[in-house]
Amino acid sequence: MRTLHSLHWKSLWRKVMFNPFFLFSRSVKFVDCGRRDHVRLRSSDPEDFRIEGDGLLYAARSLRASSARRTTVVIHAQDVETRERWHTQVQLTSPAQLSKHPGTVREIVFLGQRSNSGGALKRRRRDWVIPSINVPENSRGPFPSELVRIRSDHDKTRSLRYSVTGPGADQAPTGIFVINAISGELSVMKPLDREQIPSFHLRAHAVDLNGNQVENPIDISINVIDMNDNRPEFVHQIWNGTVPEGSKPGTLVMTVTAIDRDDPRTANGMLRYKILAQTPESPTSNMFTINNQTGGIITVAAGLDREKVPQYTLIIQATDMEGNAMYGLSNTATAIIRVTDVNDNPPEFTTDTFYGEVPENRVSIIVANLSVTDKDQPNTPAWNAVYKIIGGDPTGRFAVPTDPASNKGLVTVIKPIDYEISRSYVLTVVAENDAPLATTMHLPRQSTATVSIKVIDVNESPYFEPNPKLMRLEEGMPAESMLTVFTAQDPDRFMQQTIRYSKLSDPAGWLRVDPANGQISTIAMLDRESPYVQNNLYNATFLASDSGIPPASGTGTLQILLMDINDNAPHVFPHEAEVCERPEPNAINITAVDRDIHPNAGPFAFELGSRPLDVRRNWTLTRLTGEYAQLSLKIGYLESGIYEVPIIITDSGNLPMSNTSYLRVKVCQCDHNGDCVDMERIVAAGLGTGAIIAILLCIIILLILVLLFVVWMKRRDKERQAKQLLIDPEDDVRDNILKYDEEGGGEEDQDYDLSQLQQPDTVEPDTIKPVGIRRLDERPIHPEPQYPVRSVAPHPGDIGDFINEGLKAADNDPTAPPYDSLLVFDYEGSGSTAGSLSSLNSSSSGGDQDYDYLNEWGPRFRKLADMYGGSDD
Repeated sequence: MRTLHSLHWKSLWRKVMFNPFFLFSRSVKFVDCGRRDHVRLRSSDPEDFRIEGDGLLYAARSLRASSARRTTVVIHAQDVETRERWHTQVQLTSPAQLSKHPGTVREIVFLGQRSNSGGALKRRRRDWVIPSINVPENSRGPFPSELVRIRSDHDKTRSLRYSVTGPGADQAPTGIFVINAISGELSVMKPLDREQIPSFHLRAHAVDLNGNQVENPIDISINVIDMNDNRPEFVHQIWNGTVPEGSKPGTLVMTVTAIDRDDPRTANGMLRYKILAQTPESPTSNMFTINNQTGGIITVAAGLDREKVPQYTLIIQATDMEGNAMYGLSNTATAIIRVTDVNDNPPEFTTDTFYGEVPENRVSIIVANLSVTDKDQPNTPAWNAVYKIIGGDPTGRFAVPTDPASNKGLVTVIKPIDYEISRSYVLTVVAENDAPLATTMHLPRQSTATVSIKVIDVNESPYFEPNPKLMRLEEGMPAESMLTVFTAQDPDRFMQQTIRYSKLSDPAGWLRVDPANGQISTIAMLDRESPYVQNNLYNATFLASDSGIPPASGTGTLQILLMDINDNAPHVFPHEAEVCERPEPNAINITAVDRDIHPNAGPFAFELGSRPLDVRRNWTLTRLTGEYAQLSLKIGYLESGIYEVPIIITDSGNLPMSNTSYLRVKVCQCDHNGDCVDMERIVAAGLGTGAIIAILLCIIILLILVLLFVVWMKRRDKERQAKQLLIDPEDDVRDNILKYDEEGGGEEDQDYDLSQLQQPDTVEPDTIKPVGIRRLDERPIHPEPQYPVRSVAPHPGDIGDFINEGLKAADNDPTAPPYDSLLVFDYEGSGSTAGSLSSLNSSSSGGDQDYDYLNEWGPRFRKLADMYGGSDD
């Protein structure tokens, strides 16, 4: 064996255990010192064993224990550049042989070595690295299964204790690896799962019985060797893809993907794909194939036609072990391939010729419906039809839009059609699709059709020519003047009809039209200054009606441009002004207004009128320009008041016109700023005598209303007081209200006639009390005084006099006891049926009655019950 200083084998000798009927792998570590890309590895027995570039050794076929009692495989390495070579040996044994030869278990010796020189311990490093330990996953045991033995060369001179730390030993997940503290045998306690934990990293320790470290810890790497224990799993159970119809062989449809949890670096995780079934098998059973490594599905045969087979269903299988059907694990998924539509079927008309008819002068009307058939998928660009007129319509009077619901072509009139010009049309229409046809196809003859259209003659409206008609006239044209002839034309050349004329609009009422010949004349004078004339233009509308059935009519407008003449005199503007009593400041600027226009208006000539005589004595008029003049006081002082100043204004027209206008000037007292300060200022502000009188009348009416309201309130108070004294006996409240807080009789004393209190002279004689029967508190029997008798219906104003007379009579009554005070002002009369109310005699008559029932009437009656029904206490 040849070894270089810069690179060497990690393990010079390995014993590899394998199980029969199972493939296995071992890793041969090679320290390349950065030369891995240039080193190639090979096995001495490539038929049974192969080695990958990363040093993993695989069984190329299934080996039995009988055929591998003790097999040695030589691994060769060669640098392709320097041609240097190296090799190592791998010894294969069966589990049975390992159990018979326990001494074959691999030993790991601590790397440190100590020597005692001069009383000091020294370490000498070794140039080799401990290789990893490979353990297959899902091992069936038996457990614990010894992996390696850890030993220190100090165990010959002293007793040592061994331990391991790290995940799988004393860290989670614990209990997977254990070490015999005395012998140093490291064992696995349960099956391992590479898909959960692919490797473990432990640290071995050696201490003496006192716990002192005798060796530096060493690192142990345990790799879990993958077994084929996971089936491939597709990312989706159902895959959906599309392919255009007519696609060429080799067109990629879609890619399916499966995942295997096993090690993808080994055959356990290397997948291969294939198609198990295709439905339907039309036109062949092998329309698609799949890339066995990438899962890409491609077409392999021509003939994809959506109109025949719109969809294919494929069963895809993924197998690991590089597709080995005997040892690999498989899984399936479904791929649904939808064949998409392309425009490989042009639209075809259902008939060669379509017919329709349309009345003339009608637009936006459908003449005919064009129907087509298309085998492509509905409501797609390959199915949607587009119609074009390629002949028979040079003026562009028709269009053929598409009905999106039915895909029909709607032949529509977009410009008016004149029967007198063309009585029929023959259109050539071609149907295409939104999407262009496939490159290898052409439009067939059935994609073109003929549309025959008949035009129906209708009664058309007469029309004026020109419309509007403009004519120029001078204003002032007198009535009964003939202006022009405004006639209309009938477009119906094939109909014998007459036209009648009438006036439709004549705002000023100036015109008249002859119904037969359309001659227009005036019935009033034309005036340019009329409010119906705008910008010197007067518009009148006339109606022309034919004799067709039904009759048709048209309108025409006559525009008369009126030229101005000097028929309006100018007048002063403004009409009112105000000045101060003193000459300074006292100027008024005025101008002239003329309804005529140039040259019959300005410049103007201004002049003061000659009457009254004091006008020219008090005022002076100065011409500023051809449009303006200035009026001012000529004297030093003019009394406040309103003055009408006549001003003669003459325009500049041919045959000028003059007019005397009166300027209303209000002269007032002014302050230093020239503003009026006296009462005339109010009048000048527009508050005239009429307005002041109206304000005063409103104030007087308001005062009268207030006075009437006060009188009515006082009268209503008097009527309310009189009504209280003249209460009707039936409405007397004393008949309804009982007062229990007054001394006197109870409810028995309420049985009396109230009318006797109000009219004592109406008491019946038989109601007089018998002689000899008196109450103790009655007045003594003496001749009764003559009290004043109240009338049956006294006037409210006599009540006060009546009371005063009754008071005087009572004061002079000798029968009144001295202790009595006058409380009643109306005499009850003798022998009153009401009886006496002065005494209840409760001490003698109510002692044997039960008044406890008064307690039930509330707290107000409880006190009364205690007074009358209580005990002596």
